[in-house]
Amino acid sequence: MRALAWIALALTAISSAAPAVAATSTPYAKGGRTVEFAQDVEKYRRSGEQFRIVGHCQSACTMFLALPNVCIEPGARLLFHAGAQPIATQRMMNSYNSKLRAYLTAKGAMDTPAFHTISGRDMISKFGYRRCG
Repeated sequence: MRALAWIALALTAISSAAPAVAATSTPYAKGGRTVEFAQDVEKYRRSGEQFRIVGHCQSACTMFLALPNVCIEPGARLLFHAGAQPIATQRMMNSYNSKLRAYLTAKGAMDTPAFHTISGRDMISKFGYRRCG
């Protein structure tokens, strides 16, 4: 019985010492319905878990930029475009900081379904998003 208690204590110590793995944009990379993404964004907001935008992140995936706990990998590529419905475009635009919103508006990037790509490096240096450490 003593050995079993010691093993349980050791496993607890190991699991609490292990660093938390941050969620990533990978499962969301190709975008989708903004109403569903809004629910996932809220889930990560409540969790406080770091959310890393990595690799390719298009369309509704960019809604994760709304998270206070978001960071962007410099090598990421974010693709912006108008949603299928005006409400979808508005949901995406509401997810961005004012600097990015102004840029996308000036470029007309959210007026058409054509993708407008911004690198992770530019998201960090030009629009003030946090770089993943």
